[in-house]
Amino acid sequence: MSLRSQLALAVGKSSQWFLKTFTKGGSSLPGKLALKIDPDILDMIAKDYEVVVVTGTNGKTLTTALTVNILKQAYDNVLTNTTGANMLQGIVSTFLSAKTHQKGKKFAVLEIDEASLAKVTSYFKPSLFLFTNIFRDQMDRYGEIYTTYQMILDGAAKAPEAVILANGDLPIFNSKETSNPRVYYGFDHEPDEEVTPHSNTDGLLCPKCHHILQYKMITYSNQGKYYCPHCGFKRPELTYQLTKLKGMDHTYSEFEIDGESYRIEVGGLYNVYNALAATAVGSYYQVSPEKIRQGLSSDQKVFGRQEVIHVGDKECTLVLVKNPVGLNQVIDMVALAPQPFQLVHLLNANYADGIDVSWIWDGDYEKFAHMAIPHVIAGGERSEEIALRLKVAGLEGNHFKEIKEIPKVVEAIKELPSGRVFILATYTAVLQLRKELAAQGYIDGGM
Repeated sequence: MSLRSQLALAVGKSSQWFLKTFTKGGSSLPGKLALKIDPDILDMIAKDYEVVVVTGTNGKTLTTALTVNILKQAYDNVLTNTTGANMLQGIVSTFLSAKTHQKGKKFAVLEIDEASLAKVTSYFKPSLFLFTNIFRDQMDRYGEIYTTYQMILDGAAKAPEAVILANGDLPIFNSKETSNPRVYYGFDHEPDEEVTPHSNTDGLLCPKCHHILQYKMITYSNQGKYYCPHCGFKRPELTYQLTKLKGMDHTYSEFEIDGESYRIEVGGLYNVYNALAATAVGSYYQVSPEKIRQGLSSDQKVFGRQEVIHVGDKECTLVLVKNPVGLNQVIDMVALAPQPFQLVHLLNANYADGIDVSWIWDGDYEKFAHMAIPHVIAGGERSEEIALRLKVAGLEGNHFKEIKEIPKVVEAIKELPSGRVFILATYTAVLQLRKELAAQGYIDGGM
């Protein structure tokens, strides 16, 4: 290790200790300081790790958490960027937090933003890339789905020996040749039957000949057992397969993967995909089915992912929403809950949310009109837009309130009838709400 690297390491670790001890923060600053001293510090501190990178539009955070839980059942040393700091300095800070003189195989499971991947892989070489999905999301930042896919391919190409473990049910992940070897996971739980995707579905053109794809099974959106009758393009062979859906409501899911039974303590088909992806990583690293079961069974809720918060006699389930496909899956998950329940929807449009809120008009909010929802609150910085969307969906006849300020939203939640409340919120609205709930003593901390 060079003198520069030693100095960067010392400054990074000491600043991290100081910030954690005296400010309870500083997820990125230690990495920023270390990089200032030695721009190549990441390559040095990450060289002894099996690095698993999780990227894609939806499901990164929960998939990362489940993967970490699974690997921890079999390996003692597993790092992850739990604060969500997935830019370069945040990744460096993650490695700086590792204990020194660790023995045994070491893993780092890193959630990395699609647009940041190529920048990060310029500094270190992952062992495995996990691609969850690509859907239309924050078009002001990412562009169309093919632009986003090229971003993550450019990142993976900088580590050509790393394996890509991709969602085989999504046509885009089979649309281009890669220098990286690829293996796939997906659903194979139903007999073949010709099915037609919803008319408002992205990504239905064959990437080879541009004819419309057909399906023998669809899970949701354009995911499933696809094929092109014109040129023969089709879903690749799956290495890791979900073979049975056994049961699911808004709080849990039970299923079989390659004949083994598993359960997760969150509901929704989209979360089964997350569990399948994490299980595939565990299987790739020879973690036994029993230990995978233990890893998946954790009831620890991830930030904003069906997190349950009690506000007085209200059981509030907080769910992050950010794009049409994810939103529609959340609506389907909510529909599995006993009714009646109350609905709160918070919409912000900051950079981290995506400044274009037109995506709410592609969400199937009309399904809410067929549920027993006595009270509705539309809030957040763009409360006018979400209020209008919910009214157009048919929810205006309920006890409807539009409240922009988050503290006033919390007060309105307290006044709702006792029982279940579902809170749908964009990213910065989740942060603001959790900060207010922490200030009032309903949760610990603001993150």
